[in-house]
Amino acid sequence: MIVDALDIAPLPPEEAIAWFKAKGFRISWDWHEMWQADHARAFTVAKVAKVDILQDIFSALDKAQSDGITFETFRKELTPLLQSKGWWGRQEAVNLTTGELKTVQLGSPRRLRTIFNVNVQTALQVGHYRAMTDPAVLAARPYWRYSAVMDGHTRPMHRQWHGLILPADHPFWATHFPPNGWNCRCTVVSMSLREMARDGLKVSEPPEIKMYKWVNPAIGGEKWIPQGIDAGWDYNPGTSANAHIRQVAEDTAKQATQQIGWALLNDLKKAEAL
Repeated sequence: MIVDALDIAPLPPEEAIAWFKAKGFRISWDWHEMWQADHARAFTVAKVAKVDILQDIFSALDKAQSDGITFETFRKELTPLLQSKGWWGRQEAVNLTTGELKTVQLGSPRRLRTIFNVNVQTALQVGHYRAMTDPAVLAARPYWRYSAVMDGHTRPMHRQWHGLILPADHPFWATHFPPNGWNCRCTVVSMSLREMARDGLKVSEPPEIKMYKWVNPAIGGEKWIPQGIDAGWDYNPGTSANAHIRQVAEDTAKQATQQIGWALLNDLKKAEAL
């Protein structure tokens, strides 16, 4: 499904940008080589075999989010750079995992649209999730309402979930917090009991979740995925991002503690030498 590129807010959430900046880089051949939470830790674009090209795309996305630029500006600025480095059009490329030579699609307007939509929307939803799970916000607004863009591009299941209200800690959000697929534009809105009463809204009956079987061609194994969600998207990116940010903070604290320890030890040795 192709949709128009997402417009992003002029002043995007700082937490979304901070999470995006904290990512590392990873080379991959197919999108399903990196699975769910892996995307919270590393940035990748399928069939980009050089880190400098990954960095170019990452920097362009970072600028798009930090400066609030549109897809068209993103595309116009990035396209000539990728073309100058040879990452454009259909070309023969070697799968670095298997060594197989294949003719594949590298850069194109359509691929840039998908790259932009997926990364910007995921970052925005991560920032949104982190804001809604702030303890003070969660205490005041403990219910979440699923909100789909109700137009001709909306997936049938996402249309069914539109308006669904469940407690923030309901298991539904572990798999159904947006984005729920490629180019998914859904979001979640937090609500207070007062707002629900004002608007005549009530907590919904949890929807029946039917599953479909999918086999990952990259890492093998069968996986059952809720209907209405694309393979690889049945997870909460906000939860995964929180885990990554927590790990980065712990690693930074440990490194800082070690540096302080070494500094104190050096000071002690200098004092003993006097």
